Amino acid sequence: MTTDSSAQRRIVITGVGILSPLGIGAEPYLEALLAGRSGVGPVAFLPHNAAPHSAGAEVREFDESVAKKTYLKPLRKSLKVMCREIQLGVASATLALDHAGVDPTTLNRDRFGVEFGANLMYSPPEVLADGCWASSSDGPDAGQFKFDRWGANGGSEDQPTGMSRMEPLWLLRYLPNMPACHIGIFADARGPSNSITLDECSGNLAVGEALRIMQRDRADIMIAGTTGTRLHALKSMHAALWDELAESSDPPETWCRPFDVSRMGECVGEGACSFILEELSHATDRGATILGEVLGAGSSCVCSPDGTVDRVQAMMNAMRQALHSAGLTPADIGHINANGLGTRTRDLEEARAIHALFDEFSPQIPVTAFKGALGNSGSGTGTQELAGSLLGLSRGVVPPACNVTRPDPECGLNVVHGEPLSIENRVLLNLNVTRIGQASALIVRAA
Repeated sequence: MTTDSSAQRRIVITGVGILSPLGIGAEPYLEALLAGRSGVGPVAFLPHNAAPHSAGAEVREFDESVAKKTYLKPLRKSLKVMCREIQLGVASATLALDHAGVDPTTLNRDRFGVEFGANLMYSPPEVLADGCWASSSDGPDAGQFKFDRWGANGGSEDQPTGMSRMEPLWLLRYLPNMPACHIGIFADARGPSNSITLDECSGNLAVGEALRIMQRDRADIMIAGTTGTRLHALKSMHAALWDELAESSDPPETWCRPFDVSRMGECVGEGACSFILEELSHATDRGATILGEVLGAGSSCVCSPDGTVDRVQAMMNAMRQALHSAGLTPADIGHINANGLGTRTRDLEEARAIHALFDEFSPQIPVTAFKGALGNSGSGTGTQELAGSLLGLSRGVVPPACNVTRPDPECGLNVVHGEPLSIENRVLLNLNVTRIGQASALIVRAA
């Protein structure tokens, strides 16, 4: 890959659509970030949640009835095959198109694409309950699942099959490629289309892949984004079993404290964000407002044959690749939007990766992190974080990390906290990493 970015097609961002725990739309979201507000609190939409005290960061202003009347009105007939994650993702794309002032009917459909990331999607337990009970045995081994009662030949008049008790369009509601499909159909985008499922890394990867597709002259305009949730009966159980979830007698909105000396863990969340990416001349020809330019992207996964992961090396690799593809050095970066999970070990690992790469050039580079405000929504998190930094730079500031009062000296990072940081350098690096050692980085220059 060449480091001469001037020889490549220049790809700019002209629209942002966001549905976040801090609000819906670019302006409400940015105002809440700058004010240091947190979207974490008691969960209202879910009847059960395995996170401590059922707390999480949910998009409180969004439900299906709202979607039908507003963001998804043209797609209201399709809502029956969209779970909440899909609805959030598709709604974010419609918001991004509006924000960019794009009329899809005026576009060359064959050069209009979609690149979208999502988590693996799970059915809530109640969706599967009837089918499971219909497939359960009677008698001494009552409650055991019987596979011969599931399929078409296993039922009788008084004992229906398990499959017959499932909703007919069940599978379509929970496929992670469906956000990209619904967006492509709605926008009639007939160009490149792809779905990415790499948890927290998905956002940078979706935008990075859209960047490369457009640099290869395969599209002139693309919708790139992600949706995700860990506010889910099963996913919150996975988080409780596998991850370090925050819990305290303090109000839930204060629990997640990235890089703080008193950090105690992460909070679960949900959210979605989409960007409109355009080739520079395509954007200027239609008089679009340019929010920023995507300069480079990188990714890495470091894992030994025995399953041991090295997240530090993966993050370093991803950041180096992003810098190389952008033709920049660490000294060119104005601030880093970190993964900032808020756990003891993972924040230290991220700090080590940042120090290893940046200390020689910029030992006091500002670092911010938004999971204290947004929680961790898995795939939905990276795009929300990128949007926060990009929108903040439109006002010449870096939004602060929520809930950070005493940055941990062991991490040794220059964490933006308390209030927004005025800054002249408008080049940002967005960094994300997963539990299993996947890392992604994206470099954007704000307009």
